[in-house]
Amino acid sequence: MSPVDTVPPAAQLTPPTRSMAQRAPDALVWGAVIVLLILAFGPVEMRNFGRLFTNAENMRIYGRQLLDPEWGNLGIYVRQMWLTIQIAIWGTFLAIIVAVPFGLACSRNIAPAWLQQPMRLLMNLLRSIPDLVIGTIFLVAVGLGPFAGVMALAISTAGVLAKLFSEAVESIDKGPVEGVRATGASRLQEIVWGVIPQVAPLWTSYALYRFESNSRSATVLGLIGAGGIGQVLFESLNAFNYGELSAIVIVIVVAVSLIDLLSQAMRSRLL
Repeated sequence: MSPVDTVPPAAQLTPPTRSMAQRAPDALVWGAVIVLLILAFGPVEMRNFGRLFTNAENMRIYGRQLLDPEWGNLGIYVRQMWLTIQIAIWGTFLAIIVAVPFGLACSRNIAPAWLQQPMRLLMNLLRSIPDLVIGTIFLVAVGLGPFAGVMALAISTAGVLAKLFSEAVESIDKGPVEGVRATGASRLQEIVWGVIPQVAPLWTSYALYRFESNSRSATVLGLIGAGGIGQVLFESLNAFNYGELSAIVIVIVVAVSLIDLLSQAMRSRLL
């Protein structure tokens, strides 16, 4: 008779249990979340939720206007959307160049504490400043146009990617790094041959995701005159030209969907 057969059926079916001390941290976290939701109920005016139904007629009227797109300027919309994508491409590319060394410098298992802590604070600062604020700063420096949008995306995305890149580095397997070190390799060679091959797939996925996000963020930057289809969109919105607005939104949706399909294909080939 095998050892498993000797165990009583009731003992085999008994679910694992956790002590009160083990459950306490989870209870505190979820309790804090519930308290925060209750405290935020008034400030965010959740009581207005009912207006979604009482004012439904206004929403239907606005929706009917959006369902009648005007395609007279389709060529302009496509060209501006392509400009928006180019802004996102360059913003993401510059961000990756910055994020690779900064991400390594933010990693606890790679960089010394005297370097890692200040770099993390710097990346937190870059992530905290909204794209529109960064874009406005560059507009003052270089004037209206897409270059300000490129730099705004590059700065904010660099902070996000550096954090994601550093977290990927901190979760690597130490074995390959120690193997490279055993050959007498330098610190830089350890990173190139022991670290980069492990994190390259994740880094690629993060970069592609941020490119998708930047394609949408570049649209919003048109609000401050950073070029692209966002500028045309807000001009139509301010003029209450809902037919043009609907056509622009459709162009944006189609472009973002195509970018998503392209990113999925690239991930399947690279990862």
